Amino acid sequence: MEIALKIVLIVFSLGLIAVVLLQKGKSAGLSGAITGGAEHLFGKQKARGLDLFLQRLTVAFAVGFFVLALVVSYFVEK
Repeated sequence: MEIALKIVLIVFSLGLIAVVLLQKGKSAGLSGAITGGAEHLFGKQKARGLDLFLQRLTVAFAVGFFVLALVVSYFVEK
């Protein structure tokens, strides 16, 4: 059981890394962070299509990763 949970945790972590790397960058460098960063913060530009799917998939992988990390840490013998 412990080995299966660890394998699933590794799959979730690799999936989370892959999904984060597939996302498009939201910043335009230092000038975008100083002058136009507030536009993205308040949602004037909404994600659509693939960006929205990757954003939701990232949240799902992150929640799954944290839950599995807690479950694995509970089952691991000390």
